[in-house]
Amino acid sequence: MFSYQLYNLLHILGIVLVFMAIGGLAFHGANGGTKETNKARGLLAATHGVGMLMLIVAGFGMLARTQAMSAGLPGWLHPKLLIWVLVGAAPAILNRKPEWGKIMWFVYPLLAALSAYFAINHPGQ
Repeated sequence: MFSYQLYNLLHILGIVLVFMAIGGLAFHGANGGTKETNKARGLLAATHGVGMLMLIVAGFGMLARTQAMSAGLPGWLHPKLLIWVLVGAAPAILNRKPEWGKIMWFVYPLLAALSAYFAINHPGQ
C-alpha cells in the first residue's frame, strides 16, 4: 500500500492528464475540427483513459488510507463520482458533437471545481 501523499500526487496527475485531453478535444472542436480531422485523437483518447484510471485508483487509494470507507461509501463521494462519470464521457460527447467544444471549454472546469469542493469540504458528512 502506498502513502497518502503518493496517492494524492497520482490523483492530481490523473486530473491534469484528463483535462489536457478534454482541452485538446474541446479546442479542436471549437475550431471547427471533426473526429475525422483530428490527427491527435488517439493520443488524446489514451491520455484521457490513463488519466481517468490514475485518478480513480488513486482516489480510492486515498480513501482506503484514511479509512473513509469503513462504513461504506461516504455521502459526499456519490456526487463526486457522478461528476467524474460526466468527465469520463467528455471524449465521446466531443467526438460526436465537436461544436460543443466552446461550451465544454467552460463547463468542464466548473465540474472540476465542484468535484474539488466535495473532496475538500465533505458536505453532508
